[in-house]
Amino acid sequence: MAQKPSIPKGTRDFSPVEMVRRNYIFDTIKEVFRLYGFQPIETPAMENLSTLMGKYGEEGDKLLFKILNSGDFISKVPDEILTQKNSAKITTKISEKGLRYDLTVPFARYVVQYRNDISFPFKRYQIQPVWRADRPQKGRYREFYQCDVDVIGSNSLLNEVELVQIIDDVFKRLEINTVVKINNRKILAGIAEAIGEANRIIDITVAIDKLDKIGLEKVNAEMLERGISESAIEKLQPILLLEGTTSEKLVQIEKVIGNTEVGAKGIAEMKTLFGYLEKFELETDVELDLTLARGLNYYTGAIFEVKSKDVQIGSICGGGRYDDLTGIFGMPNVSGVGISFGAERIYDVLIQQDSFPKESLEITKALFVNFGEKEEAYCLPILAKLRKNGVNAEIFPESSKMKKQMNYANRKQIPYVILAGESEMEAEKFTLKNMDSGEQKLVSAEELIKILS
Repeated sequence: MAQKPSIPKGTRDFSPVEMVRRNYIFDTIKEVFRLYGFQPIETPAMENLSTLMGKYGEEGDKLLFKILNSGDFISKVPDEILTQKNSAKITTKISEKGLRYDLTVPFARYVVQYRNDISFPFKRYQIQPVWRADRPQKGRYREFYQCDVDVIGSNSLLNEVELVQIIDDVFKRLEINTVVKINNRKILAGIAEAIGEANRIIDITVAIDKLDKIGLEKVNAEMLERGISESAIEKLQPILLLEGTTSEKLVQIEKVIGNTEVGAKGIAEMKTLFGYLEKFELETDVELDLTLARGLNYYTGAIFEVKSKDVQIGSICGGGRYDDLTGIFGMPNVSGVGISFGAERIYDVLIQQDSFPKESLEITKALFVNFGEKEEAYCLPILAKLRKNGVNAEIFPESSKMKKQMNYANRKQIPYVILAGESEMEAEKFTLKNMDSGEQKLVSAEELIKILS
């Protein structure tokens, strides 16, 4: 007996119903992106490993999917490296490419590669799959889509303001209640300096970033393992437990880090950003969260994370400011900022909320029942007219039993069925049946087109 086919763990197939729902998410997000002047690009699924490695920190590098070189790649590896059984050394000899981990680093590579062909500030959006060799679990997949929007070539905090507006607009349209948590990596750097660990900012942020997942006690333990002193960890506790309004938090944290140059800059940026945001009637809640770290090394300024208020699932959108991401590709001092919407988690939130639209432009609206060749000939011209009028319509391809055809309509959730037998043909009419209510009425071709259009 043949083995039942399967797919790799952490990946999924999508049925027509699921694709309709996913496209609703993508189309909603794209529509908002375009409103703010962003344009689409695409980059390859695989990049050179030299492009990807070292851009996501130690944790991220471990999660990169690496692609084996073509041909007899093992024969090119020296015997002394093979006998060492060192995976890292062997990988450099047998793998030159990897699947992209996110869309931001490929975007930076794109900007540098095509710097003479684009206008700055460059506003782009990109909706494509990414891959991470993570442990699959609820809401976390190895292959998933990101919906990124970035502006590069501008230092203005107006870009951060627009990104928060985009977040608000997208989730308002999707009917998801959210909270936007904002922090600043300069504030975190100021904190590291104030507690005497200025050179350990990466170790501190990687640990703090796990606060929601593993709790304060384990975060403290991880920082200790990473070499952060006990006295520094002790000084950090009041900051991690800081409560109050955004204004109150800024006042309190300024007392701690306001005398550090980098910390003072971060506080000033946050005051400006929240000052702008106060002028808008945002539906989403926006708050300063000093425990937010975003564990990616390339962030240098404001950082964002969005969570659903009604569904426990982790962040559904996130991002931040990166001042020199293109510098690693030979184009220094070009600042950018962007956010990424997690389509998979947004999908799961909408499923749990039962918030997807009941009707879709992608679903067949009307099905002609097939009674035979004469009836086919009678229905086909009207079917063509319906389609010309923008109505998604089809005819059952064979004159099968009525039960089979009606089951087909039900399984595809087609809201209307059109019947044309001998009596309808003699009267030059059609019977239109509403599949939800069961109501039937006899209509002319013109009436049929008008009702369904």
